[in-house]
Amino acid sequence: MNVNDLKRSKYLTKQDVGRGVLATISVIIQQDVSPENEPEDLRYTMEFEEFEKPLVLNSTNGQLIAQITGSDESDDWIGHKIVLYDDPTISYKGKITGGIRVRAPKPGSVKAAPAQRPPEPEPQDEGLDDLPF
Repeated sequence: MNVNDLKRSKYLTKQDVGRGVLATISVIIQQDVSPENEPEDLRYTMEFEEFEKPLVLNSTNGQLIAQITGSDESDDWIGHKIVLYDDPTISYKGKITGGIRVRAPKPGSVKAAPAQRPPEPEPQDEGLDDLPF
């Protein structure tokens, strides 16, 4: 057992991502992230296809994702892949604690989705049923 296993979080932690994991952004929502019986703390969270737990977004990670995706609009981030990793230099309340940081995947490590052809139009029934072929 690791001592970190004793503390459960409903949000991603640095232990969840380790040295780096590739994640696909699926949704960004605003939700209350405050501990039980504490005043409401509305923050944006990001969910991923690969994880059950969301990431609580901070300003730095938000700005990095905007650079990675080329858009300041979070709606445009959906479907993009990013790498989540434990950055040991992150500080919290004046103490160096480590935490989750994001970066772009290495070039060539993520294959582009194949271009999809538009669906073929459905044939219209114009009395062609009586043709022998």
